[in-house]
Amino acid sequence: MSTALTQLPPDLLEMMSRGVSTIVGSHDLAHRPSIMRAVGCHVAEGGRLVTVYLARSQSRQLLQDVAATGEVAVVFSEPATHRTVQLKAHQAQIRAANEADAPVLARYLQSMEHELQRIGLPPAMTRAMLAHRLDDLVAVSFTPAQAFDQTPGPQAGVLLLAGRT
Repeated sequence: MSTALTQLPPDLLEMMSRGVSTIVGSHDLAHRPSIMRAVGCHVAEGGRLVTVYLARSQSRQLLQDVAATGEVAVVFSEPATHRTVQLKAHQAQIRAANEADAPVLARYLQSMEHELQRIGLPPAMTRAMLAHRLDDLVAVSFTPAQAFDQTPGPQAGVLLLAGRT
C-alpha cells in the first residue's frame, strides 16, 4: 500500500487533477521503454487513485508492458510553465473504458484546450491530438508509490513522496 498523494503540495495535486499534458510510460521485461500520450486522466481519492486513458490502437506495446510488469510512470506537465510531476506505480490495472468514463474524458479535453491555448495552440489542434473512439480506449488505474518533481531546474528529480512498496 502506498502513501496517499495528499502529502504532495496542494497546488501540484490540483494541477494533476484539473487535466494537463499527461504522458504514460512503462517498460518490457528486458527494460526497453514504451511511451504514449494519454487522451484523458482522472485523479481520485485525494491522489490515492489515478486513471489514465490510452488509445489501444496507438498504445499496444505500452499496454503489453504494463500488463506484463504492472509498472507505470506518468508525467503531468503544465505546458505554459513546464511545471512537472512524475508518479510511479508497481501494480497498475487495465480495463476497457466505457460510457461512465465519457464525462472524465470531456473534462480533460476541455482543460487541455485551455492549457494549450495559453501557449498559442488552437482548440482544433488539441481536439485532433486527443481524438479517440471510446471503444478503442483503455483505462490504466494505479495507486502511486512514488512522486518526483520533474520541473526543469535545480529541483528536477527530487523525490516528493515515497510510499511503502
